Formats: sequence, structure tokens, C-alpha cells
Amino acid sequence: MRSALLAISFLTVLPVRLRGEVPHLGAAAGWFPVVGAAIGALAGGIRAAFDPLVGPGAASILAVATLIVVTGALHQDGLADCADGLGVRGDRERRLTVMRDSSIGTFGALALLIWVLLVAQALAELSCGDAVLALIAACAAARGAAVVHAARVGPARPDGLGAGFVVARGATAAATAASIAALALCLPLDAAAAAVAAVALVAIGSSEMARRTLGGRTGDTLGACVALAEAAALLVALGFQGSS
Repeated sequence: MRSALLAISFLTVLPVRLRGEVPHLGAAAGWFPVVGAAIGALAGGIRAAFDPLVGPGAASILAVATLIVVTGALHQDGLADCADGLGVRGDRERRLTVMRDSSIGTFGALALLIWVLLVAQALAELSCGDAVLALIAACAAARGAAVVHAARVGPARPDGLGAGFVVARGATAAATAASIAALALCLPLDAAAAAVAAVALVAIGSSEMARRTLGGRTGDTLGACVALAEAAALLVALGFQGSS
């Protein structure tokens, strides 16, 4: 349970206090999809609660805002930093320096705008019930994708979150199984299969991108992986809406 509390503390802004010796973050990796499912359920609840009051469009924007607020914009910050780092001209060190800069550049701002528009539009086009289930599945699977990302590529720096997030094989297997289970339980079979493929593509593609352009993973690449996997899973759910 200490590992579960650590996952909650890291992935959300909830004031969870861990007493005694705190385990390393990698020990909590198996719980990431579970916490992600809870985050998705919360955002889905906002979507369902406000849909009859303000319509699906505004309710979907509120759901996206919930995702951002409850996570402290952890993953969106990583997406913006990665976009700025990849957009700059220069070598690996130049990219890493830009990614550590707290300010957001043009590429980062555009990446955030595109992410918000894609996620909000996908949720708005889904029926209320489908949107709730899709959020649960997408948020669970996206955090599992980050665990796979961390397992596939080493850290780019000797310090920071990327170096500290060391994931064991057992935790990777647990996170992967939980992610697939969430997709299978919340989406129709064909949509779940397609979403597994899409999320896996994001996990593998982002790890290879990090390896080739940055020399390894960072906290920002982990966050970007989550954000992109969320969007990918929701778009798949939209594409298969109405299937059974």
C-alpha cells in the first residue's frame, strides 16, 4: 500500500503523506494504471455531471481541465518541454538545456494547444457514457505506456526524474497487464485491440525518439508519453464509437 500511496502522491496533487522510509518511485510503477483509471473516472464524472447543464462541448473542456488540475499539469508540462526541445536546432545537450528551461516556447505552446483541442473534441463527439469509459481506459493505459517507456530506454542524465524512475520487470508486466485490462473492460473488443496497438506505438515510438534525439529518457519524455497516449486512446475510442 505504501507503493500505491506513492503513486497517488506522484501522479496527482492530492496531499498524500508517506511516513517513514519512502520507497523509490519505480516501486510504485505497477500502480500507475490504477491511479490513472481513478483520474479518468474523476474527469469522466465531470463530463457526465455537466453534460446536461452546458452540453457536451463545454463539459468536455471541463473534463480536460480536470485532467490538468488533478495532475498538476505534470504530463502537459512534459509534452510542452519535449516539443520545445525537439523543435530547437542543435545537438543533444542543446535540446536537454532547452527542455529544462521553465518557459514555454512556440513549439511547446502549439503542442499543448493541439493536445487540448484533440482531447476535448474527441470527448465532445463521444456519447456521455462512452466518454466516461474512454477516459478511464485512456488514463489508465497512458500511465502504463510511461512505465513501458521507462523500461525500454535508459536515462539521458545522471540526475532528475528520468534517472530516478527505474522500473523492474515485474512492475512493467503489472502495469502492462493493468493497462490492457482497463482497455478491454471499458471499450468494445475491436476498439480495445486498436487502442492497445495505438498506446503501444506511442510507448515504443516515444522511447525510440528519446533514445535517438536525447540519449535517453527524462521526466519530460515520460510526461509527453502519457499525454500522447491519452490522446491516441481517446481518438481510437472515437473512431470505433458505436461498435459492439
